[in-house]
Amino acid sequence: MPEQSRAENARAAEGITITRIFDAPRELVFKAWTEPERFASWFGPADSDVPQSMVSMDVRPGGEWRATMFAGPDRQVIEWNGVYLELVPPERLVLTLSDRPDEEPVVATVILTDLGGGRTRMVFRQRGGAPPPDEYPPAEHGWSVFFDRMAEHLAMA
Repeated sequence: MPEQSRAENARAAEGITITRIFDAPRELVFKAWTEPERFASWFGPADSDVPQSMVSMDVRPGGEWRATMFAGPDRQVIEWNGVYLELVPPERLVLTLSDRPDEEPVVATVILTDLGGGRTRMVFRQRGGAPPPDEYPPAEHGWSVFFDRMAEHLAMA
């Protein structure tokens, strides 16, 4: 196997891991992932809009979620969806997510740790879905932007 293919396979297996510290209680960070009005406030880049009326969440193992995003200046419609695989409120959430119905969804794991003093560490992991290796850096950057917005909205809560 060529070296580049080994590196690409290793990156695909590794996925994305992002750790963030939020100045918000763990329960509130969990709600940001599981309540439509909170989720709609941060999910997406700054030039996007996710109307609360276009977010549905059946927050239980096996329950589905959906969100419609209007992205960029041209208001491109992106239909997000997934299934909740595991919930341990307020410390752990595992869900699938996809914006491409013809592809395998990725699995996102969110682990929340109470650091005391109203602070929470979030470890976000994205695995699976088999995106091409060149999609990992932009996806990781995208999630970082989303989490910047989450921090802003949590600060206003």
